[in-house]
Amino acid sequence: MMNAVTDPSDLKTRKILSTLCHLSTFLSWFLMPLIIPIIVLCLSEDKITQKNAQEAINFYISFFAYYALVLILTFLLFDPAIFILLPFLLAPLIIADYILPIIAIVHCSTRLNRVYRYPFIFRIV
Repeated sequence: MMNAVTDPSDLKTRKILSTLCHLSTFLSWFLMPLIIPIIVLCLSEDKITQKNAQEAINFYISFFAYYALVLILTFLLFDPAIFILLPFLLAPLIIADYILPIIAIVHCSTRLNRVYRYPFIFRIV
């Protein structure tokens, strides 16, 4: 436990802000998933909320890089075989892109004293 808060209003704020950071993934695809966690990171003084915001930012950056890698591989290896492999590359990526934030939202709503750590991401921030 990083920052044990006993005040119910602080826990409610932590729950809302942490959930909002992970929920921002579903608001838009381009910049909103990055802007909302950055704002929360800058404005919040709670360490757990800040760590959740960092995880949301890292998740967005990592999955942006994964999609870019698949796109680059598709154009570099322009071969009929890549179109056979493309669904096998994209399907797990798209599924993880939707399922992992849902797990993070549930985690942030139920376990208020723990930071959710995404699997398979680069921790840049």
